[in-house]
This record gives sequence, structure tokens and C-alpha cells, in this order.
Amino acid sequence: MNFLSIIAFILAGGVLAFGVATAGPADLFLSQHAALIVLGGTVAAGAISFQFDRILMLFRVFFRRVIQGRKQDYVKLIASLIRISEANRLNSGKTEELLKETNDHFLTEAVGLLSEDLFDEATLLRILRTRAQTIFQRQTEDVIKFRAIGKFPPAFGLMGTTLSMITLLSKLGQTGGQKLIGPAMAVGLVATFYGIALANLIFIPIAENLGDSSKENRIKNLIIVEGIRLIIKKTNPVVLAEELNSFLLTAERISWKEVSQDESKRAA
Repeated sequence: MNFLSIIAFILAGGVLAFGVATAGPADLFLSQHAALIVLGGTVAAGAISFQFDRILMLFRVFFRRVIQGRKQDYVKLIASLIRISEANRLNSGKTEELLKETNDHFLTEAVGLLSEDLFDEATLLRILRTRAQTIFQRQTEDVIKFRAIGKFPPAFGLMGTTLSMITLLSKLGQTGGQKLIGPAMAVGLVATFYGIALANLIFIPIAENLGDSSKENRIKNLIIVEGIRLIIKKTNPVVLAEELNSFLLTAERISWKEVSQDESKRAA
């Protein structure tokens, strides 16, 4: 579980609760009319835009990539590629054992294709690059969907407020109608509040989270593809480490000496 994301959502809920609690009586912010228009309208508009089954799939995307997803550990990935490279270069037969230590599906798939020895270098790399790009494109589509849906709640919130204002204005000519202005406007603005909160605390942050994770995942997959290319060429592990370090910032780079020392300890 991604506890940092869970904590962030709890913090967002806390900020919202604090704002409501300090603004006045909590029951002022409760409106079935506003909730129905904002939530129902958002779901309806999203279903029209992307089809209902894809909207339901976004819940799975949210749970799998935001709640369960983890930050990419590039150092650990490169260390795994160094060990796999050495095992492949020396024909030690430890490749499958090393793959069991990783839970990265793309790495397992890439090494599996390499081990089957069915494709020449150019074909294998083309397949892996195409798959990496396809994964990135599909994940980017999820980002676009969440961003698009994030536009709907404020619009439906404004719709709810507009409906309330129409009802209010229709009663101004009646006896005592002026006394209704304050309370009616307060109730009417609840829909706008719901829309703004839903967009800026739920949909837009989720879209940004997914966008960031998709970029990280793309870098991770490109590192794997480049690692496979170097493994095919039976590149020296030191050269492989420095080649893959080129994908990282200076402070993030792995030390091939540490990997070598860890391997010596494991062998002992």
C-alpha cells in the first residue's frame, strides 16, 4: 500500500473538515439537492464522454496506481539488471533465481523474451520499446480522463447554484421574500462548494499523481530496455552500470562497487 498517498488524502479531508467546522454550523454544508446535482451530473457527463464501463475502470486504476502504487526504485532496478547481466554473461544459471526477487512484470517479461532466444537483437528491442511506449500511452489516457472529469464538478456546482438562485428570485416578489435572500444564497452556494472541493481535492490531484507515476514508469521501462540491449551485447557490468546511471541524477546514481560487494556477501 502507498501510505504516503493515503496520508495525503486524509490530510485533504482534514483540511476540508477544518474549513467546514470553522466556517459555521456543519448542517449549512449538507444539501442532498447539491450532492445529487454535482455527483450525479459528474458521473453522467463522464459516462457520456468515456462510456460507463471505462468510468468504472478508473476506480480500479485509482486503487491500483494511487493507493497500491509505489515510487519507482531505480537504484534497486539497476542493481537487478547488473546481477542479471553478470549471470547471463557467465552463463551461471542464476537468472531465474534473480527474477524471483523482483516483482516488476516488464523486467520479468523482457528477460523471459531474451532467455527464449527467439528474436534477433533488433526485433527484440523493437518489441520491448513498442510495449514500453504502449504502456505509457495507455497510462497517459487515464490521466486525460481524470483531468477531463475534474472539469465537470465545478460546472455542475455552478448549475446547482444557478437553480437555487432562480428559485430565490422567483420568490422575491412575495411577502417576506427579501428575508429569504441570505439563507437561500447560502444553500445555493453549497453546490458550488461541492464542485470546487470535488475537483480540487479529488480528481485533479489524482490526475497529477497518475501523470507523475506514468512518467516514472516510462523511465523505468526505458532503463530495462537499455539494460536488455547491454545484456545482449554481454557488456561489462561496470559499463552497464554507468550506462544506466545516465538515466538518473547525480545524487540518485548507483555505485557498481556496492553491488559487487553485495554479490560477494551473498555468494559467501
